[in-house]
Amino acid sequence: TIEGHRGGVLSVAFSPDGQTLASSSKDLTIKLWNLQTGELIRTIEAHAKFPRSLVFSPDGQMIVSSSWDRTAKLWNVQTGELVRTFQGHTAGIFAIAINPDGRSIATVSKDKTIKLWDLQTGELIRVMEGHTDSIRSLAFSPNGQQLATGSNDATIKIWNVSTGELIRTLEGHASLVNAVAFSTDGKKLASGSDDKTVKLWDLQSGEAIRTLYGHSDVVNSVAFSADQPILVSGSKDRTVKVWRY
Repeated sequence: TIEGHRGGVLSVAFSPDGQTLASSSKDLTIKLWNLQTGELIRTIEAHAKFPRSLVFSPDGQMIVSSSWDRTAKLWNVQTGELVRTFQGHTAGIFAIAINPDGRSIATVSKDKTIKLWDLQTGELIRVMEGHTDSIRSLAFSPNGQQLATGSNDATIKIWNVSTGELIRTLEGHASLVNAVAFSTDGKKLASGSDDKTVKLWDLQSGEAIRTLYGHSDVVNSVAFSADQPILVSGSKDRTVKVWRY
């Protein structure tokens, strides 16, 4: 057990080499921990409001955090220094994702927009619009060419990262979409919803391959196994379920 935050923990992320854990908290800080010893490496006074989400860069040298204060921030892992701030959203940012190529990040917000940013310059590359309510989840495809977003409007949208064009809309959930994840081959998408279900989608056809029932409350997270046909979901019902598909 790692302890040290003075408020609830909102997000955690492993460094690519598995040596460091980053955590963000309602105490408005980000903490970096040595996973071998459990010791605190440093504390970053991060945001003016809750830092809801954070991710490591692919090289492990940087962390990007996003907050209800409408900003995303890039931090140097070695020094804890703020490298740059990404500003432009008009409401709180629900989540952030980094392109596998390490060149860009995407943010989704209560303002119903998706923003794509250049990680090196901090410049806004483009804005993608189409959802009719807050957007709370996103994921890049493994090749970085597509972006999936899940919204309070109960839909999932798949976007072309290079052009910003909408490829397709996945409809089927009865309530807001809390989590989306691509399979490692990029051909399938999983989603978790307030409707207590997990859906598995075929991205070529846009059809739901199957709906997984079993949770008794909101599904907050989904993840694919890297090397097996296994999907994992986490729910407000206090369970983690492992599905074979």
